Amino acid sequence: MPYTKLAIGLLAAGAVGLVGFRSTTDRGAAAVEYIDFGQVQTATQPAYVAAVSPPSAARVKEFRIPITHETIEIADGFTYEGWTFGGTVPGPVIRVREGDLVKIHLVNESSMPHSIDFHSARIPWNEAYHSINPGEDLRFEFTARDPGVYLVHCGTPPVTMHIMQGMYLAIIVDPKDGWGTEVDKEFVLVQSEFYVQPGQEQGTLVPDFQAAMSKSARYVVFNGRAFQYKAHPLQVEQGDRVRLFVVAAGPTFRSDFHIVGAIFDRVYPDGNPDNVLETVQTYTVPAGGGAVFETTFEAGASGVGLYPFVTHAFADAERGAVGLIQVSQPQMVTAGGR
Repeated sequence: MPYTKLAIGLLAAGAVGLVGFRSTTDRGAAAVEYIDFGQVQTATQPAYVAAVSPPSAARVKEFRIPITHETIEIADGFTYEGWTFGGTVPGPVIRVREGDLVKIHLVNESSMPHSIDFHSARIPWNEAYHSINPGEDLRFEFTARDPGVYLVHCGTPPVTMHIMQGMYLAIIVDPKDGWGTEVDKEFVLVQSEFYVQPGQEQGTLVPDFQAAMSKSARYVVFNGRAFQYKAHPLQVEQGDRVRLFVVAAGPTFRSDFHIVGAIFDRVYPDGNPDNVLETVQTYTVPAGGGAVFETTFEAGASGVGLYPFVTHAFADAERGAVGLIQVSQPQMVTAGGR
């Protein structure tokens, strides 16, 4: 069966190419998409690439997910040893369609036991979610039956530690008949928190499990790093309809998601389009949950300008869970309006 290697770009400035992607077809058979996240890595500089592309037409999607321990930057000038899926925090976004067969190949390339838990899968824990030791791998598959945006995380005890170290990612299951609206841009935002204390070397941070158990987060972040989208806003154009896939990875905090200066035309709790809410100001995504948000940046309303997105639990926003959406090229306004 012939294999063709393709390069796919994510919809963002400085998008990363998916060089570990291949598409396989056979006469009379459905296409198979294969992505090796050991070769494909989401760009994280200057900011984690939040923009996502639509899913492919392949009805079988296979993903190789390596588990590694990596040095990551969780705030400007501060590094941390993260535990990762695919080398980044959060791990890569997985996108499939309702009805797709999803095949997972988990490979533990780290020095300790880890596991994976797909909130999108109806599958026995003992078959798919148990821990594997260093050097071991695990294969399982499931049919993506339920549309929405879901959390994927490590479930090895203590689960709090494994999640706070960075072991989470988002999976989008697109409805078989679409979302009911057409959009111009799509972004994924995974909110999480870090519980850390200063390390021995300047600019390094180390885990603080006691702080995690007392819910005393030092940073609350979107896509793995505090305040990154203030310096590097998400870019859209006036008139764009924008869809945001928001997941609260925790391990403990919810996301009270809100865009300053905009109203959500639609919110899909857990991402199911059958559960649509309309004209929403703020919507709570529980720890371990997800939701899909849509808004339009139209002239005469939420047009050209800057729009902060936050968790409206503002103590958490002050710790890093705030960013900007930049609509076209706004004129900067200083104090006093000039």
